Amino acid sequence: MAPSAASASRVVRDVVFVDGARTPFGKAGPKGVYAETRADDLVVKVIRELLRRHPGLPPERVDEVAVAATTQIGDQGLTIGRTAALLAGLPKSVPGFAVDRMCAGAMTAVTTTASGIAFGAYDVVIAGGVEHMGRHPMGEGVDPNPRIIADKLVDPTALIMGQTAENVHDRFPHLTKQRCDAYAARSQEKFADAVKAGKIGPELVPVATRSAELGWGLATEDEPPRPGTTVEALAGLKTPFRPHGRVTAGNAAGLNDGATACVLAEERTARELGLPVGMRLVGYSFAGVEPEVMGVGPVPATEKALSRAGLSISDIGLFEINEAFAVQVLAFLDHFGLDDDDPRVNQWGGAIACGHPLAASGVRLMTQLSRQFAERPDVRYGLTTMCVGIGMGGTVIWENPIWDGSGN
Repeated sequence: MAPSAASASRVVRDVVFVDGARTPFGKAGPKGVYAETRADDLVVKVIRELLRRHPGLPPERVDEVAVAATTQIGDQGLTIGRTAALLAGLPKSVPGFAVDRMCAGAMTAVTTTASGIAFGAYDVVIAGGVEHMGRHPMGEGVDPNPRIIADKLVDPTALIMGQTAENVHDRFPHLTKQRCDAYAARSQEKFADAVKAGKIGPELVPVATRSAELGWGLATEDEPPRPGTTVEALAGLKTPFRPHGRVTAGNAAGLNDGATACVLAEERTARELGLPVGMRLVGYSFAGVEPEVMGVGPVPATEKALSRAGLSISDIGLFEINEAFAVQVLAFLDHFGLDDDDPRVNQWGGAIACGHPLAASGVRLMTQLSRQFAERPDVRYGLTTMCVGIGMGGTVIWENPIWDGSGN
């Protein structure tokens, strides 16, 4: 059958990241700031804030809401993209769905809906993620098929993320604990400096919290950071995943609660509605690796994304790498010949400081990159990348819309 005139003339449309926001990230557990706050209420708060910040976006123009959660159970279940849309006050005509790609959930919510925009199925979407690891620890309620281990499809350590990080140390012994501790201390310092300078903060959405013991409160800043962390203090921490190991609570992200969301749009639609254009999507890729060394996933994902975009690592002027573990970031940097303290990498610190609420983190990376682009007209391309449980990596490449041609 011959293609119709409409399909024959279809072209890929430009997709832009309009704006992103997030809740302050909390520590998981009974003493965390969100211990008695529902997960879905966190993401609803962020969606409402995005709509409030952009009154030029009529709610009925939102074509889809995609919300990721790694543990899709309880208040993170029931097709959370749809229920969050309803709770946020979007018209009942706005559909929604849920996403799970573990740590890359929000990243996948973005790339999936962005593909729909590029294809012409949507004009405007909201994409994000939420994780309440205090209420729902990773793996709660799951029943892994025993053949995964019995048939030796993966090493048993593949199902415990901290052990996979120890495996990366084994594979790359030059990535020492000392290097990881030094990287972690710098992440804390950079994040603290960014908070003081007002770089971190404008994207945060204050969240009312409730405690049966303490009453009502207001979360206005991230709970996990430990400013003043030193390499000497990190050196003495326990290694919970292996006796005499190298992965500690100090050189890895913690267990956290939080939510993120962003608005994506077709570029002409964004300009028609008077929405800001924070960055333009260039391309993305996901890649699989051996599950027992899932931390190396960003390497092939980035190589694949760069190749498909016709770019090289030298074209990238800013990197936002999710710091699930310091060793995973260092494996990426070593592979691409970047220094441990390259100023282009995580210039405002990362998840080791502010936290990693699994499925929410991808949009945090994007929001920070977009805000960095606004300060750096000399930088044309940036990327967001992260490792993903069960042996994957994801990378998204973005272009700075205010690039002035003076740099890469």
